[in-house]
Amino acid sequence: MKLDKYVIKDGKQLRCGYTTGSCAAAAAKAAALMLEIQKIVDYVNIDTPAGMKLKLEINDPCINKNSASCSVTKDGGDDPDVTDGIKIYAKVSRRDDNKITIDGGIGIGRIKRKGLFGEIGEAAINPVPKEMIKKEIRKVSQKGYDVVIYAPQGEEISKKTHNKNIGIEGGISIIGTKGIVYPMSQEALIKTIYMEIDAIEDQYGKDNIILVPGNYGEKIAKSLGFKHSIVQISNYIGDSISYIYNKGFKSITLIGHIGKFSKLSIGIFNTHSSVSDARMEAFIYYLALKGAPKSLLKRINSCITAEEGLNLCIDAGYKDIVQDMERGAEQRIKRYLKDEKYPVKVIIYSIERGVHMG
Repeated sequence: MKLDKYVIKDGKQLRCGYTTGSCAAAAAKAAALMLEIQKIVDYVNIDTPAGMKLKLEINDPCINKNSASCSVTKDGGDDPDVTDGIKIYAKVSRRDDNKITIDGGIGIGRIKRKGLFGEIGEAAINPVPKEMIKKEIRKVSQKGYDVVIYAPQGEEISKKTHNKNIGIEGGISIIGTKGIVYPMSQEALIKTIYMEIDAIEDQYGKDNIILVPGNYGEKIAKSLGFKHSIVQISNYIGDSISYIYNKGFKSITLIGHIGKFSKLSIGIFNTHSSVSDARMEAFIYYLALKGAPKSLLKRINSCITAEEGLNLCIDAGYKDIVQDMERGAEQRIKRYLKDEKYPVKVIIYSIERGVHMG
């Protein structure tokens, strides 16, 4: 059943969903119940850590004397989640004791690096979903069960996630600290960034780390000879550099497009357009420091894109404005971190002009 709960984001009403962890808990509870009563169930109710109750539909039921299995379809609500619509299965088998064991089967990733939520080799099932599974099964019976969570589509879908970057291979993760998916959660995005940073620390140590906003920035970074330790941080520059600095990394290199990093150059550490749009103001600031004529500042102020503004600057003889912005961004990062001696390098590129236009 679709969740009838909404949040407001950027003035829009967006429907919430439920996590893969909630799906796994519901499927496991239903399988345990079917095993005990030897009858098919159509729905089960579960509690979530968010304090919300869910009534979830049960699909693909299969029962025999010693085991039962079924699935629950993931509903991500209005969140752009690649796991939306995937079926999360649980198979529950009897044990001779009263213990509950939980493992992952086909389509559930395995942990390949230290520093995550489990040991190397374990299934990528987070602690909160594991606890949910146990609690929901205990509402059915005090007997012992082996629980296997699996997702036949999981390995293919995992290729569209960040799992490999954070040390999870072979499938999706069963996740969710609240059991509910809140659309476009900034908290979830930032947490993913932190996990990638942790994975780099584990694999490469705490030397220089390279931060880029997205895929194109990563491509530029690799073209400049940076092969490892690259993290995509989207718009969350402030959160990312603070986390890296406090973990003790020796230095940071940031590589980004003029559109985002022009904002960084005047001290904006969340570069999302809904938070700040000061690209032209950044150009005007650095041009004014150079004594550029007011007529040029007015022309810049009427530009629509950062690329257009940069072209005007270069055509007017201010081709070194990018280097000024790079230095300005470096100074503001050091000020943000309250460490004037911290090694920071900022590289700004343009789609039209490339890297280092000076």
